[in-house]
Amino acid sequence: MPSKNNTAAVVVTYNRKDLLSRNITCLLNQTKPCDIYIIDNASTDGTGEMVQNFKAPEIHYINTGSNLGGAGGFEFGVKRAVEDGYDYVWIMDDDTLPNPDALEKLFEADAKLNGNWGWLSSVAYWTDGSICRMNIQKRNIFKHIGEKEYNSDIAPIKMCSFVSLLVKSSVVKELGLPIGEYFIWTDDYEFTGRISRKYPCYMVPGSTVVHAMKTHIRVNFAQDSPDRIDRYHYIYRNDVHCYRQYGLVGWGYIISKDLYTALDILRHSNGNRNKKIIVIWKGFLEGLSFHPEIKRISVS
Repeated sequence: MPSKNNTAAVVVTYNRKDLLSRNITCLLNQTKPCDIYIIDNASTDGTGEMVQNFKAPEIHYINTGSNLGGAGGFEFGVKRAVEDGYDYVWIMDDDTLPNPDALEKLFEADAKLNGNWGWLSSVAYWTDGSICRMNIQKRNIFKHIGEKEYNSDIAPIKMCSFVSLLVKSSVVKELGLPIGEYFIWTDDYEFTGRISRKYPCYMVPGSTVVHAMKTHIRVNFAQDSPDRIDRYHYIYRNDVHCYRQYGLVGWGYIISKDLYTALDILRHSNGNRNKKIIVIWKGFLEGLSFHPEIKRISVS
């Protein structure tokens, strides 16, 4: 159950205890305190023991018992935090390193907006101090934000990643949890897009985190390693479910994106061209009949 803190940070992890340790340290040093829910997708590297060594009452460690994927982990963790009575849930990956005032700055934006928002998103930087390419928020389905938004005080946006996302528990109760059946990829865009269709949502440039990814690149199917090919079917399946909710505009985005990726593979792939293109279109076809459940939290 919640302590005096009204916010629970939900962190999903799997076999990355060193990064998670840095994340927890950052969370414990926030200028606005929060409780911490570590959702462990059955790590085998001693993650549980590392977390227990912090001996901090703010930390709630939960082992899911199996690998639910990032999407399943966030569905599990957000549900748990909301059911435990927190007013706000702060969602992030285990390689997110929030600056000490990251949460405080989100709540300063809350005050300026008089609470009229569905979610708030921080700006993510990479380890070299540049904007993290993987976490650039979207103005709309087709366009990412640009200089105008980064230079603003608070910028309206429509979609963002789960690298420092503050969401109201009341909104989760109303509109549902992240979709665990996605397993990996697009769960963040579907969830944030679902909320932004109902409520105004914003990026807060003053709230900053470091996303300590190994490499500073966006997902690139054409150049990715052969051992990761099969997992890409999730993104092409999930994209169909996510974007078809936007009607003709959404279908235009899905088709143009998949065609562009197929062309990029033909021109620049480091091998396995045929297999990669088959993964795209199998994922697309699977997505046509993919109807995952949006789970709800019963409101007493």
